[in-house]
Amino acid sequence: MAGQVEDVEDPRVRAAGAALRHRMVRRIVAGGGLADPAWRSAFEEVPRHLFVPEYRRGACGEGRYRADDPDLRRRLAWVAGVYADEPIATHLAGGEPVSAGSQPSLMALMCEALDIRPGHRVLEIGTGTGYNAALIAHRLAGSGAVTTVDLDAAITGPARAHLAAYGTPEALAVEVVTGDGAFGHPPGAPYDRVMATCELPAVPPAWLEQCGAGALILAPLASGLVLLTVLGPRRAEGRFLATPAYFVPLRGAGAGTAPPELGAEPSPAGRPARTRYGLSVDGDRQWIWLDTPGGPVTRPLPPART
Repeated sequence: MAGQVEDVEDPRVRAAGAALRHRMVRRIVAGGGLADPAWRSAFEEVPRHLFVPEYRRGACGEGRYRADDPDLRRRLAWVAGVYADEPIATHLAGGEPVSAGSQPSLMALMCEALDIRPGHRVLEIGTGTGYNAALIAHRLAGSGAVTTVDLDAAITGPARAHLAAYGTPEALAVEVVTGDGAFGHPPGAPYDRVMATCELPAVPPAWLEQCGAGALILAPLASGLVLLTVLGPRRAEGRFLATPAYFVPLRGAGAGTAPPELGAEPSPAGRPARTRYGLSVDGDRQWIWLDTPGGPVTRPLPPART
């Protein structure tokens, strides 16, 4: 599928990209990821460098790397950074990153945790470069639908162009929507899976309302990743994954202060494992809990703003 893309890069950069992509996949597999052959195929075939023609690295994004750099060494450094297992800032506003490419191993973990299967309708909140949507579309192999939403046309426009440059039927079928992700995208509902790639202060009610019972939502919250099962229009419950996760914050109507990191409270027993924490949503109430939803250790979240 990737071979359908017209590639006009320097052959040395193209060869480096292919080698680095395969090394990236081997590294993720060696770490226990991409156990599903369908996801492994997606990461092997979707060329991440087509989605990241420019990025910045460093605490303040001072290091700029571009695919069109006239210096070959800088172009090789660009492609090496694209396939490195670390996050990269792809869009800045006022000197602050508002969109980023997540580290590939974390993307693989999130994709597999969400248990996306053929036939599913998937909503992604936070379009980024379009790479994650392309991976999901590859996994669905044309049997489902992918909608990705972002607040900023300066992000959705390039993502749409990247998907078009990749040019596979699955990539071209991705619906890229410029809008406030906190409201989801009702025309594409009902969704079987929702993946957010931005830190939340609370789970937007619209996401639950646009999912059927049994749908899964994976979202960054409290510096972790919570995997929720939708129980009804305004009810959901689930636990946090073991890994920490740090994302740019949700913007728009649902923006707010993110809750403290899991385990930040003093405890005589030390810091509990992330997997002991969970999240419940019941109407206007949302709360993080330790071990059981009705146990003695709970932390209420402020009402979602949407």
